Amino acid sequence: METLDKLFQVINSFVWGQYMLMLLVGTGFILTIVLRFINIRKLFYAVTLVFKPVKKKDAEGDISPFQALTTALSATVGTGNIAGVATAITLGGPGAIFWMWVCAFFGMATKYSEAVLAVKYRKHLPDGTICGGPMQYLTQGLGLRWLGMVFSFCGAIAAFGIGNMVQSNSVALAVKEAFGVPSYVTGLTLCFFAAIVIIGGIKRIGSVTGKVVPLMAMFYLFFGLLILVLNIDRVPGVIQLIFTHAFTPCAAGGGFAGAAVAQALRFGFARGVFSNEAGLGSAPIAHAAAKTDSPVRQGLISMTEVFIDTIVICSITAFVILLSTDVWQSGMTSSSLTAHAFETFLPGFGKYIVAVGLSFFAYSTLIGWSYYGEECIEFLFGIKARSPYRLFFCVLIVFGSFMKVDLVWNFSDAMNGLMAIPNLVGLLGLSYVVYQETMKYFNQK
Repeated sequence: METLDKLFQVINSFVWGQYMLMLLVGTGFILTIVLRFINIRKLFYAVTLVFKPVKKKDAEGDISPFQALTTALSATVGTGNIAGVATAITLGGPGAIFWMWVCAFFGMATKYSEAVLAVKYRKHLPDGTICGGPMQYLTQGLGLRWLGMVFSFCGAIAAFGIGNMVQSNSVALAVKEAFGVPSYVTGLTLCFFAAIVIIGGIKRIGSVTGKVVPLMAMFYLFFGLLILVLNIDRVPGVIQLIFTHAFTPCAAGGGFAGAAVAQALRFGFARGVFSNEAGLGSAPIAHAAAKTDSPVRQGLISMTEVFIDTIVICSITAFVILLSTDVWQSGMTSSSLTAHAFETFLPGFGKYIVAVGLSFFAYSTLIGWSYYGEECIEFLFGIKARSPYRLFFCVLIVFGSFMKVDLVWNFSDAMNGLMAIPNLVGLLGLSYVVYQETMKYFNQK
């Protein structure tokens, strides 16, 4: 077991290392140039499309465009927004947040391209549902089915780990610390509420995420914004701190070990990609199921996902942490740092806000990733594999709640990162297709 753990750590050092991160962000940069900065020019228009219904007679799909967005958000808005941001600051200093924003900016073009290709190359299954994603555009667009199978294998494994056991374990620890609830009780509760959604397939997942995701986001943002409003005079100082240490080293202080500019850039990119998943190939699986008459329309909607996840929610977490020097320089990390920051400004119940927020975020990640894994399994083994997969996925939620998941985390993290390699091949290889679809859409408009 120890040997396996070391092996996966070596793999992680590559797939989440500086060269891979530069490739992920670099792909976003290339697509931004190819698409003429669509992430700036069409962002407002993309936001209006989120709430604009599609004409049903012109649309094919299983769920509404908004439900596709919330399903994708349910998987991306998770522990990365609470624990990931705190870790970025702990390891890279305040400047890491600037590089997280840069990652999100280029990531919007990446996420747009993923969804365009997912809708363009999606296909109907025998049961009447629609499937799509990197496995389909690698197979149909580039003729590389074997590479689609590699992506699906990595995606299916990652769904069991980072999309399942890691999430239930994080919730169990947070709930036990805040409320004293035994881990197995949390695991069984999560399993029950996840199962009643997962067993219903994508239509029920879309229906639930369409209600849960906006509520959980508003809950967390309300208290985060409340803290910012109550400390509005200190917010300009936080902004200055972020921009200053994005380009100059951050000195050690308190329990903080200090951070070079290279560390700020590395961990800002790493946690940005980990949070919004742009380039990993997971979100386009959800967007492929949207009822839409245009790949570009859904691509624009998917672009807002990165903005909401990283520019809005991650930034709120970062600002709350950085408002107090004593907090972010305390030496704490992960969700405990975020909980301590909220508790500092909202004494008596700040830690409960983080515990409840983390629980909802992780629960939504569970149901979002269950669909990603299901589609990967279906691509590998056929439609009959869906039901056994759903049952096995639900059982693992319980086991994950009380297991030591270090090995599971490293293994699934490696698979999660390895998903990006075939996906990036598809994005770069089909970038001209994305360009053509984009030009055709806006010329018609």
